[in-house]
Amino acid sequence: MNFALILFLLCIATGALWTADKYVFRKRRPADAGEPLWVEYGASFFPVILAVFMLRSFLVEPYKIPSGSMIPTLLVGDFILVNKYTYGIRLPVLNRKVMEINNPQRGDVMVFRWPVDPSIDYIKRVVGLPGDKIAYIDKRLTINGVEVSQQKTDDFLDKDKLYYTARYTEQLGSVSHSILIDKEAPAFISQIFASPYRDKCNYNNRGVVCEVPPGHYFMMGDNRDNSQDSRYWGFVPDENIVGRAFFIWFNFSDLKRIGSFK
Repeated sequence: MNFALILFLLCIATGALWTADKYVFRKRRPADAGEPLWVEYGASFFPVILAVFMLRSFLVEPYKIPSGSMIPTLLVGDFILVNKYTYGIRLPVLNRKVMEINNPQRGDVMVFRWPVDPSIDYIKRVVGLPGDKIAYIDKRLTINGVEVSQQKTDDFLDKDKLYYTARYTEQLGSVSHSILIDKEAPAFISQIFASPYRDKCNYNNRGVVCEVPPGHYFMMGDNRDNSQDSRYWGFVPDENIVGRAFFIWFNFSDLKRIGSFK
C-alpha cells in the first residue's frame, strides 16, 4: 500500500472541498445556517491531513519492525522513527531528491524501498558506499581490503525460539553496534536474485565479494545469518532511499526498549 500516495490524494480532495467552501459556498450560506455534511466531514479534515502529509513526507515517519533481520539492534514489534531529511529533501510520492544534505555513512540504519519490489520498505545497515569493495567471506566482513573489527560478547537468547546465537560488537566507521553470527549456518549465499549490477558480485561456497557501483549502497542486516540483504538481491540505488532510522518510540511487549536505539 502506497500510504504517501493515499495521503496526497486525500489532501487534494479535502483541499478542493476546503477551498470551495472558503471562497464560494460559505459566502452564500445564511449566517445562522449550519455547515453541510460535506464541509463537516470533508473540508474540515483538510488541515489535519495536510499536517500529517507534510510531517510524514519531510520530517519523520513511523515504521514497525516486521522481521528479525536487524536483531539484536531492532526487535520484531519495535516502532521506530525515520528521519526523512537526513539524506536530502525528496518530493513526496515521486521520491525525487531536490536538495542534497548528507550522504549515507557506514553504520547508518537506513529504510529504503526494496529494489526487487519498490512497494515494500526494507530496513538494513549501510555497510558499503559507492566504489567500495565488500567481501563477506567465512562470515568475516572486509571493506576495501581491511577486515572490520569484531569483538565477541555475551551470546544472545532468542526468547521465542529459545536459542542462543553468538553476539559480536562490530565497528563500522564511527558506529559501534552488535551483530549475531550463527556458527551452524552455512557461509555460502543461497537464493541469489537476478538484479542490476549482478556482474559486480562474485559468489563461492565461502561467501561473496562485491564492488559497489556509483550511486548505490551495500546493505546488511545485523542478524547476519537471518537476513536477506544485498548479498542476495544486490545494491540499493540512491533514489530508493527513504530515510535514516534513529529512535524506538514504542514496543508493546517491552516498554524498556523505548529510546534504546539512536
